[in-house]
Parts: sequence; structure tokens; C-alpha cells
Amino acid sequence: MYRSPIIAGSLTPQAQIVLGHLRKVGSITAVEAAAVHRVRSLSRRITEVQDAGYPVRKEHKRDTTGQRYVRYSLESV
Repeated sequence: MYRSPIIAGSLTPQAQIVLGHLRKVGSITAVEAAAVHRVRSLSRRITEVQDAGYPVRKEHKRDTTGQRYVRYSLESV
């Protein structure tokens, strides 16, 4: 499916929040996004950030109970 690129200045408010968190803190998970910023669909917000031209790294991890999750961070350019 074709996705038109998003202009950097036109990120949705939640994508702007996620980008700000990535810049300030360094990384984010879906649980952190929901608890701290009330962002429910982190993967969609990450896609918007990537479409705006920001390189995002995705790390698949497991917590102590074996639950899988993804930690996103901005890649160094």
C-alpha cells in the first residue's frame, strides 16, 4: 500500500509528543507511551515519525515474565 510522506511540520499532535519523548528521553515503549502520554497506538505514531524523515530503531525484547515488547529509539545519523 502506498503511503504519502508526511511533511515534518505536519506531524499529528501525538506523533509530536512521541518525537519529543524520543529526543528527550532516548527511547519509548507502548506501555510508557500509554502511561505517561496517553498515546494508545504507538506503532502508528512511530510510522508517522518515520514518514516525516526521522530514522527510528526498533528493538524486540522480552520482560522478566516473557512478555514481548518493542522499544523504539531515534537512530544516530
